[in-house]
Amino acid sequence: MSDRGREAFRDVMTFPAPEDGSPTTASMLDFVFADVWQRPVLTRRDRRFITLPCVAASDAEGPLRDHVYAALNSGDIDITEIQEAVLHFAVYGGWPKASRFNMVVDEQWDRIHRERGEQPPPPVPLLPLQTPSDPEARLAVGEQSFMDINCLPYAPTRDNPFQGAGILNFVFGEMWLRPGLGRKERRLITVACVAFQDAPYPIVSHVYAALKSRDLTFDEMDELALHFAAYYGWPKASHLNQVIGEQKIRVLGEWAQEAARS
Repeated sequence: MSDRGREAFRDVMTFPAPEDGSPTTASMLDFVFADVWQRPVLTRRDRRFITLPCVAASDAEGPLRDHVYAALNSGDIDITEIQEAVLHFAVYGGWPKASRFNMVVDEQWDRIHRERGEQPPPPVPLLPLQTPSDPEARLAVGEQSFMDINCLPYAPTRDNPFQGAGILNFVFGEMWLRPGLGRKERRLITVACVAFQDAPYPIVSHVYAALKSRDLTFDEMDELALHFAAYYGWPKASHLNQVIGEQKIRVLGEWAQEAARS
């Protein structure tokens, strides 16, 4: 294990690197931390928003606690942003895993302040919500948001609970529009989640939308795939990488057609 790997680990995680000399730890320090985390294009903050959903989905208690602690202790992500990340993860990664994620956020936020000899600040008030409370107005906002975020000319119909109450009313009528987290960060979380879910349509649609909207550049999406590989595994990352390649071609073709029409 190199000194560079240990220094990189401490910089990212905000606590000392493990001491064991196993091949797994050596590779983690020298490749994951000294190489992947140091690569350009994505910032360290960006990489936090890929790592967190991966460790939350993996049911790995130690890494989840460590990465939540590091994200908050470093100041890369503030408490409101990580709480919004938990909510976003709940939608795309599942509510049961998000429940544990949320508990760890609370535990580590308290730990950080205890270590600093401070009391955690009072939470930011949840209400009032920024989005309409009128049901019809909320669905209309959800439909427009769905089209804007997915880069599509249509929205799903309102005729069943999944689409109307779920997708239009909450996911796009509320969550994607919440002010506590930017759209780029929400893209990073979403792509990581659909990549580990193996859901054929969502992985295509969300990679496409992230690129077509220009919320993520082609290079940023490539880096996302590599970082995802380090935290969720190379087989799923290989599939993500394939989808990225296909959607780059699709988006470039659409941009060319749009340019020709203008």
